[in-house]
Amino acid sequence: MSLNPVLRRFALPTAALTFSAVALLSGCGSAGSSGAAADPVSSGSGSATGYPTTDVVSAISEDASLHAALLTADPSASNGQVTLGTTYNPGLTGLPHSGQNSAGQNIGADVDLRNAVAKVLGISWSVQNGTFDTIIPGVQNGKYAVGQDNFGVTSAREKEVDFATYLTDGQSLLAPRDSSLSKVTDITQLCGLTVGTSAGTTFQTILTKNAGKCAAAGKAPYTVQYFADNSAIWLGLANGRIDVYFGPTLALEYDATHVPNVKFLSQISTTAVGFVVAKDSPLAKLIAEAVNKLISSGDYAKILAKWSITGNGVTSSQVNPTPTL
Repeated sequence: MSLNPVLRRFALPTAALTFSAVALLSGCGSAGSSGAAADPVSSGSGSATGYPTTDVVSAISEDASLHAALLTADPSASNGQVTLGTTYNPGLTGLPHSGQNSAGQNIGADVDLRNAVAKVLGISWSVQNGTFDTIIPGVQNGKYAVGQDNFGVTSAREKEVDFATYLTDGQSLLAPRDSSLSKVTDITQLCGLTVGTSAGTTFQTILTKNAGKCAAAGKAPYTVQYFADNSAIWLGLANGRIDVYFGPTLALEYDATHVPNVKFLSQISTTAVGFVVAKDSPLAKLIAEAVNKLISSGDYAKILAKWSITGNGVTSSQVNPTPTL
Protein backbone atom coordinates (compact mmCIF):
# COMPACT_ATOMS: atom_id res chain seq x y z
CA MET A 1 0.00 0.00 0.00
CA SER A 2 1.52 3.35 -1.00
CA LEU A 3 0.86 6.61 0.76
CA ASN A 4 -1.27 9.28 -0.83
CA PRO A 5 1.11 12.00 -2.18
CA VAL A 6 -0.35 14.57 0.21
CA LEU A 7 0.73 12.36 3.10
CA ARG A 8 4.33 11.92 2.01
CA ARG A 9 5.17 15.08 3.89
CA PHE A 10 4.91 13.00 7.05
CA ALA A 11 5.90 9.61 5.61
CA LEU A 12 7.75 7.60 8.24
CA PRO A 13 11.22 6.64 7.04
CA THR A 14 11.88 3.29 8.70
CA ALA A 15 10.34 -0.06 7.96
CA ALA A 16 9.25 -0.36 11.57
CA LEU A 17 7.25 2.83 11.42
CA THR A 18 5.90 2.42 7.91
CA PHE A 19 3.18 0.24 9.39
CA SER A 20 2.15 3.15 11.59
CA ALA A 21 1.95 5.51 8.64
CA VAL A 22 -0.15 3.09 6.62
CA ALA A 23 -2.45 2.25 9.53
CA LEU A 24 -2.96 5.79 10.77
CA LEU A 25 -2.56 8.06 7.79
CA SER A 26 -4.56 5.96 5.37
CA GLY A 27 -7.28 5.53 7.96
CA CYS A 28 -6.96 1.74 8.37
CA GLY A 29 -8.70 1.03 11.67
CA SER A 30 -10.92 3.25 13.74
CA ALA A 31 -11.07 4.47 17.30
CA GLY A 32 -14.65 3.35 17.16
CA SER A 33 -13.83 -0.33 16.59
CA SER A 34 -15.16 -2.69 19.23
CA GLY A 35 -14.50 -6.18 20.51
CA ALA A 36 -12.19 -7.98 22.90
CA ALA A 37 -8.43 -7.93 22.53
CA ALA A 38 -5.84 -9.78 24.57
CA ASP A 39 -2.78 -7.95 25.86
CA PRO A 40 0.31 -10.10 25.20
CA VAL A 41 3.46 -9.58 27.22
CA SER A 42 6.31 -8.60 24.92
CA SER A 43 9.61 -10.40 25.14
CA GLY A 44 13.18 -9.72 24.20
CA SER A 45 15.17 -6.57 24.75
CA GLY A 46 15.96 -5.31 21.27
CA SER A 47 14.50 -2.22 19.59
CA ALA A 48 14.94 -3.12 15.92
CA THR A 49 11.15 -2.98 15.72
CA GLY A 50 11.21 0.75 16.45
CA TYR A 51 9.82 0.34 19.97
CA PRO A 52 11.15 -1.30 23.16
CA THR A 53 10.28 -4.95 23.63
CA THR A 54 11.82 -5.79 27.02
CA ASP A 55 9.56 -8.01 29.13
CA VAL A 56 8.92 -6.05 32.35
CA VAL A 57 5.66 -7.70 33.36
CA SER A 58 5.70 -11.51 33.36
CA ALA A 59 7.85 -11.88 36.51
CA ILE A 60 5.50 -9.76 38.65
CA SER A 61 3.86 -11.72 41.47
CA GLU A 62 0.26 -11.75 42.65
CA ASP A 63 -0.57 -10.16 45.99
CA ALA A 64 -2.86 -12.69 47.65
CA SER A 65 -4.52 -10.18 49.97
CA LEU A 66 -5.34 -7.79 47.12
CA HIS A 67 -6.65 -10.69 45.02
CA ALA A 68 -8.96 -11.76 47.85
CA ALA A 69 -10.15 -8.17 48.34
CA LEU A 70 -10.82 -7.87 44.62
CA LEU A 71 -13.00 -10.98 44.61
CA THR A 72 -14.99 -9.52 47.50
CA ALA A 73 -15.35 -6.17 45.72
CA ASP A 74 -16.19 -7.70 42.34
CA PRO A 75 -17.53 -11.28 42.58
CA SER A 76 -17.76 -11.42 38.79
CA ALA A 77 -13.95 -11.52 38.78
CA SER A 78 -14.12 -15.10 40.11
CA ASN A 79 -13.62 -16.24 36.51
CA GLY A 80 -10.24 -14.53 36.55
CA GLN A 81 -11.19 -11.62 34.30
CA VAL A 82 -12.18 -7.99 34.79
CA THR A 83 -13.55 -5.91 31.92
CA LEU A 84 -11.47 -2.89 30.92
CA GLY A 85 -12.62 -0.32 28.37
CA THR A 86 -10.14 1.55 26.21
CA THR A 87 -9.74 2.74 22.62
CA TYR A 88 -8.26 0.95 19.63
CA ASN A 89 -4.89 2.49 18.72
CA PRO A 90 -3.46 0.91 15.55
CA GLY A 91 0.11 1.72 14.56
CA LEU A 92 2.81 3.34 16.63
CA THR A 93 2.03 7.04 16.83
CA GLY A 94 -0.05 6.51 19.98
CA LEU A 95 3.12 5.53 21.81
CA PRO A 96 4.46 5.69 24.41
CA HIS A 97 0.94 5.36 25.88
CA SER A 98 -0.47 2.66 23.62
CA GLY A 99 -0.28 1.39 20.07
CA GLN A 100 -0.38 -1.79 18.08
CA ASN A 101 2.44 -3.48 16.24
CA SER A 102 2.28 -5.15 12.83
CA ALA A 103 1.44 -8.47 14.50
CA GLY A 104 -1.69 -6.93 16.07
CA GLN A 105 -0.26 -6.90 19.59
CA ASN A 106 -1.18 -4.08 21.97
CA ILE A 107 1.97 -2.32 23.17
CA GLY A 108 2.90 0.74 25.18
CA ALA A 109 3.45 2.05 28.71
CA ASP A 110 -0.28 2.04 29.44
CA VAL A 111 -0.51 -1.57 28.28
CA ASP A 112 2.45 -2.66 30.42
CA LEU A 113 1.10 -0.76 33.43
CA ARG A 114 -2.39 -2.25 33.22
CA ASN A 115 -0.96 -5.73 32.71
CA ALA A 116 1.32 -5.21 35.71
CA VAL A 117 -1.67 -4.15 37.83
CA ALA A 118 -3.53 -7.25 36.65
CA LYS A 119 -0.60 -9.45 37.72
CA VAL A 120 -0.63 -7.94 41.21
CA LEU A 121 -4.40 -8.36 41.50
CA GLY A 122 -4.25 -11.93 40.17
CA ILE A 123 -6.59 -11.35 37.24
CA SER A 124 -6.45 -10.68 33.51
CA TRP A 125 -8.20 -7.91 31.62
CA SER A 126 -11.00 -8.56 29.19
CA VAL A 127 -10.17 -5.57 26.99
CA GLN A 128 -13.10 -4.00 25.16
CA ASN A 129 -12.53 -1.22 22.64
CA GLY A 130 -14.75 1.83 22.41
CA THR A 131 -14.27 5.51 21.62
CA PHE A 132 -12.72 8.05 23.97
CA ASP A 133 -16.05 9.70 24.74
CA THR A 134 -17.82 6.40 25.45
CA ILE A 135 -15.38 4.88 27.96
CA ILE A 136 -16.42 6.94 31.01
CA PRO A 137 -20.17 6.50 30.31
CA GLY A 138 -19.42 2.78 29.85
CA VAL A 139 -17.82 2.68 33.30
CA GLN A 140 -20.80 4.52 34.76
CA ASN A 141 -23.38 2.14 33.29
CA GLY A 142 -21.43 -1.01 34.16
CA LYS A 143 -20.32 -2.00 30.68
CA TYR A 144 -16.71 -1.73 31.87
CA ALA A 145 -15.47 -2.30 35.41
CA VAL A 146 -12.41 -0.15 34.68
CA GLY A 147 -11.56 2.43 32.03
CA GLN A 148 -8.12 3.44 30.81
CA ASP A 149 -7.36 5.87 28.00
CA ASN A 150 -4.90 8.48 29.31
CA PHE A 151 -7.75 10.09 31.25
CA GLY A 152 -6.54 13.26 32.94
CA VAL A 153 -7.96 14.02 36.36
CA THR A 154 -10.40 16.95 36.13
CA SER A 155 -13.05 18.39 38.43
CA ALA A 156 -15.79 17.53 35.94
CA ARG A 157 -14.69 13.91 35.59
CA GLU A 158 -14.33 13.38 39.34
CA LYS A 159 -18.04 14.16 39.63
CA GLU A 160 -18.75 11.23 37.29
CA VAL A 161 -16.12 8.59 38.14
CA ASP A 162 -13.35 7.81 40.61
CA PHE A 163 -9.66 7.83 39.66
CA ALA A 164 -6.66 5.74 40.69
CA THR A 165 -3.64 7.60 39.34
CA TYR A 166 -0.69 5.92 37.66
CA LEU A 167 1.11 8.58 35.57
CA THR A 168 1.55 12.28 34.90
CA ASP A 169 1.02 13.68 31.40
CA GLY A 170 0.33 17.11 29.98
CA GLN A 171 -1.22 19.18 27.23
CA SER A 172 1.17 20.16 24.44
CA LEU A 173 1.41 21.49 20.91
CA LEU A 174 3.01 20.10 17.76
CA ALA A 175 3.23 21.73 14.32
CA PRO A 176 4.71 21.13 10.86
CA ARG A 177 8.44 21.85 10.83
CA ASP A 178 7.96 24.82 8.51
CA SER A 179 5.48 26.48 10.88
CA SER A 180 6.34 30.05 11.94
CA LEU A 181 5.68 28.97 15.53
CA SER A 182 8.72 27.95 17.53
CA LYS A 183 7.48 27.87 21.14
CA VAL A 184 4.05 28.68 22.48
CA THR A 185 4.09 30.34 25.90
CA ASP A 186 0.69 32.03 25.69
CA ILE A 187 -2.58 30.80 24.23
CA THR A 188 -2.92 34.04 22.24
CA GLN A 189 -0.09 32.84 20.00
CA LEU A 190 -2.69 30.48 18.51
CA CYS A 191 -5.03 33.34 17.57
CA GLY A 192 -5.98 33.17 13.90
CA LEU A 193 -4.79 29.58 13.58
CA THR A 194 -6.67 26.29 13.18
CA VAL A 195 -6.07 23.85 16.01
CA GLY A 196 -6.76 20.13 15.69
CA THR A 197 -7.60 18.10 18.79
CA SER A 198 -10.06 15.57 20.22
CA ALA A 199 -13.49 16.26 21.69
CA GLY A 200 -14.33 15.56 25.31
CA THR A 201 -10.73 15.99 26.39
CA THR A 202 -8.67 18.26 28.63
CA PHE A 203 -7.52 19.92 25.40
CA GLN A 204 -11.10 20.95 24.59
CA THR A 205 -11.50 22.22 28.16
CA ILE A 206 -8.43 24.45 27.87
CA LEU A 207 -9.32 25.78 24.41
CA THR A 208 -12.90 26.51 25.43
CA LYS A 209 -11.88 28.16 28.69
CA ASN A 210 -9.44 30.50 26.91
CA ALA A 211 -11.48 31.19 23.77
CA GLY A 212 -12.13 34.82 24.70
CA LYS A 213 -8.48 35.78 25.11
CA CYS A 214 -7.92 36.42 21.40
CA ALA A 215 -10.71 39.00 21.22
CA ALA A 216 -9.44 40.60 24.42
CA ALA A 217 -6.02 40.92 22.78
CA GLY A 218 -7.57 42.40 19.62
CA LYS A 219 -6.75 39.33 17.55
CA ALA A 220 -8.75 36.96 15.38
CA PRO A 221 -10.00 33.90 17.28
CA TYR A 222 -8.43 30.50 16.85
CA THR A 223 -10.54 27.88 15.12
CA VAL A 224 -10.80 24.42 16.65
CA GLN A 225 -11.47 21.26 14.68
CA TYR A 226 -12.37 18.18 16.70
CA PHE A 227 -11.59 14.66 15.53
CA ALA A 228 -12.43 11.19 16.82
CA ASP A 229 -8.99 9.77 15.98
CA ASN A 230 -5.55 11.20 15.30
CA SER A 231 -5.27 9.89 11.73
CA ALA A 232 -7.52 12.77 10.63
CA ILE A 233 -5.37 15.23 12.57
CA TRP A 234 -2.24 14.01 10.79
CA LEU A 235 -4.03 14.33 7.48
CA GLY A 236 -5.05 17.89 8.36
CA LEU A 237 -1.47 18.80 9.22
CA ALA A 238 -0.27 17.27 5.97
CA ASN A 239 -2.70 19.11 3.72
CA GLY A 240 -2.51 22.42 5.58
CA ARG A 241 -6.07 22.42 6.95
CA ILE A 242 -4.68 22.32 10.50
CA ASP A 243 -1.89 24.57 11.76
CA VAL A 244 -1.30 23.01 15.17
CA TYR A 245 -1.99 19.68 16.87
CA PHE A 246 -3.01 20.03 20.54
CA GLY A 247 -2.57 16.68 22.27
CA PRO A 248 -0.95 14.67 25.09
CA THR A 249 2.63 15.61 25.88
CA LEU A 250 4.12 12.12 25.92
CA ALA A 251 2.56 11.14 22.59
CA LEU A 252 3.54 14.38 20.85
CA GLU A 253 7.10 14.18 22.15
CA TYR A 254 7.27 10.65 20.79
CA ASP A 255 5.83 11.71 17.44
CA ALA A 256 8.26 14.63 17.16
CA THR A 257 11.18 12.21 17.30
CA HIS A 258 9.68 9.55 15.02
CA VAL A 259 7.67 11.45 12.42
CA PRO A 260 9.65 13.61 9.94
CA ASN A 261 8.84 17.24 9.18
CA VAL A 262 7.09 18.01 12.46
CA LYS A 263 8.29 19.76 15.61
CA PHE A 264 7.27 19.76 19.24
CA LEU A 265 6.42 23.30 20.34
CA SER A 266 5.79 23.32 24.08
CA GLN A 267 3.78 21.98 26.99
CA ILE A 268 0.93 24.16 28.24
CA SER A 269 0.05 22.33 31.48
CA THR A 270 0.34 19.02 33.32
CA THR A 271 -2.31 16.62 34.61
CA ALA A 272 -2.40 13.46 36.70
CA VAL A 273 -3.63 10.44 34.70
CA GLY A 274 -5.55 7.53 36.15
CA PHE A 275 -7.65 4.43 35.74
CA VAL A 276 -11.34 5.27 36.08
CA VAL A 277 -14.00 3.25 37.91
CA ALA A 278 -17.60 3.88 38.95
CA LYS A 279 -18.20 6.36 41.76
CA ASP A 280 -17.59 4.84 45.19
CA SER A 281 -16.37 1.58 43.68
CA PRO A 282 -13.88 -0.27 45.93
CA LEU A 283 -11.87 -1.01 42.79
CA ALA A 284 -10.30 2.47 42.89
CA LYS A 285 -8.56 1.79 46.20
CA LEU A 286 -7.50 -1.72 45.12
CA ILE A 287 -6.01 -0.49 41.85
CA ALA A 288 -4.19 2.31 43.68
CA GLU A 289 -2.79 -0.23 46.13
CA ALA A 290 -1.67 -2.42 43.23
CA VAL A 291 0.12 0.53 41.59
CA ASN A 292 1.76 1.38 44.91
CA LYS A 293 2.92 -2.23 45.27
CA LEU A 294 4.53 -1.93 41.83
CA ILE A 295 6.21 1.30 42.92
CA SER A 296 7.62 -0.25 46.10
CA SER A 297 8.81 -3.39 44.28
CA GLY A 298 10.65 -1.41 41.60
CA ASP A 299 8.58 -2.90 38.78
CA TYR A 300 6.89 0.45 38.14
CA ALA A 301 10.26 2.11 37.60
CA LYS A 302 11.25 -0.64 35.14
CA ILE A 303 8.14 0.01 33.05
CA LEU A 304 8.76 3.77 32.96
CA ALA A 305 12.43 3.22 32.06
CA LYS A 306 11.46 0.85 29.25
CA TRP A 307 9.35 3.59 27.64
CA SER A 308 11.75 6.46 28.55
CA ILE A 309 9.16 8.28 30.65
CA THR A 310 10.84 8.14 34.06
CA GLY A 311 10.11 11.83 34.61
CA ASN A 312 6.37 11.24 34.28
CA GLY A 313 5.83 8.79 37.09
CA VAL A 314 3.92 9.27 40.34
CA THR A 315 5.49 8.80 43.76
CA SER A 316 2.30 7.12 44.91
CA SER A 317 -1.05 6.29 43.36
CA GLN A 318 -3.89 8.39 44.74
CA VAL A 319 -7.65 8.02 44.62
CA ASN A 320 -9.25 11.23 43.38
CA PRO A 321 -6.38 13.70 43.87
CA THR A 322 -7.06 17.43 43.75
CA PRO A 323 -7.57 18.30 40.03
CA THR A 324 -5.57 20.97 38.23
CA LEU A 325 -8.29 21.49 35.60
